[in-house]
Amino acid sequence: MTIPRHTALVLALICFFTLQAGAQTDKAIYQKEQELQKLREEIQVFESKLRDSEKQERVTLDRLDNMEKQSTLIRKLLRSLAGKEKLLVSQIDSAESSIEDLERQLLFLKSHYAGYVSSVYKHGRVYDLELLFSSKNLNQLSIRIEYLKRFSDQRAEDLQRILNNKNLLEGHYTQLEHALDDHRKLVTEKTREQNVLSRKATERQRMLNRIRKDKKTYRAELDRKNKAARQIQGLIAELIEKERANKAPTAGASKTTPAGRTPAVDPAAAAAFAARKGGLRWPVSSKSIASRFGRQVHPVLKTVTQNAGVDIAIPFGSDVNAVAGGQVSIIKFIPGYGNVLILDHGGGYRTVYAHLSEIHVSETEAVREGQRIGTSGDTIAGAVLHFELWKDRDTQNPELWLLRGR
Repeated sequence: MTIPRHTALVLALICFFTLQAGAQTDKAIYQKEQELQKLREEIQVFESKLRDSEKQERVTLDRLDNMEKQSTLIRKLLRSLAGKEKLLVSQIDSAESSIEDLERQLLFLKSHYAGYVSSVYKHGRVYDLELLFSSKNLNQLSIRIEYLKRFSDQRAEDLQRILNNKNLLEGHYTQLEHALDDHRKLVTEKTREQNVLSRKATERQRMLNRIRKDKKTYRAELDRKNKAARQIQGLIAELIEKERANKAPTAGASKTTPAGRTPAVDPAAAAAFAARKGGLRWPVSSKSIASRFGRQVHPVLKTVTQNAGVDIAIPFGSDVNAVAGGQVSIIKFIPGYGNVLILDHGGGYRTVYAHLSEIHVSETEAVREGQRIGTSGDTIAGAVLHFELWKDRDTQNPELWLLRGR
């Protein structure tokens, strides 16, 4: 009994694609591990800074910043660990599926080979000789010799395929054991990091409560916010100049403004965004304004400041969503504003999201309207999201752009 050629081909293809898929998963896991190692090293840097600052026995805004940066990295680490866990689970499922397929193939091959061995045991090689001697003519003898030769070769191939599949099966069992072991270690690390993050959150809250009782700290934080506002303004200006440079005419081009410069904005994109005024979705589920746009009196220091956006009161860890489709221009940590993200919506329009506890997108990434880009954080003034809207170099009152009513 011989195995049909198409069946042998299917078995070979299954083995090939199983190995290919395993190699791709291994590569993805290796890349994820490199990313995790980098995050662990960055977290350790801030842990060293925090230990050094503890010796001063004084809560400072810099120490608060370091803790916020470290907590952000731990959250990113946890997301990466979840990504690696997904890959490992996929690898485990793939290995288990491959083992089942190979075991079926092995059973199939063994049953056919067993039939051959049984036939040889019953009839022996004498049967083959009788078959040859009973040939009626030379042509029939030649055909039977060729048949027996091919039959013998096929049995040798079947035996070799059994051995190969057995080795593959053992390899998949080893791969499965390693993947399961890695998964157990990863779950342990995730639990440990979640506990660390929880401790850090508790410690940071204690630090915030202490700082909120100190007027000197409020004044220092106000100075930092003013510097942060100027830094945002500078970043917006840099983005505009970069956009102008990218749109500068090449040699031989003639499309310029009367002043001889290429327009920095796309008029169609500008008009499309401008048409959304009064109808943009809110970046968070809350519409409670803690601090409005423009001239503001500080509640503790009673000093007058200018707010370039609005502060929306929202519980810590709430989802922050893009108010419109666009591209991530900048992700940066700015003292006074914490984690900051700037989205470019085209036509010179940009939105700024500050005091983020987590960021779920990357620079240059395209985002759609309503997509979660991060989660909200906590500040000395309370749990808020700071939100700004810019047209070129001019700040806009977000309340005039966001959807009115509930």
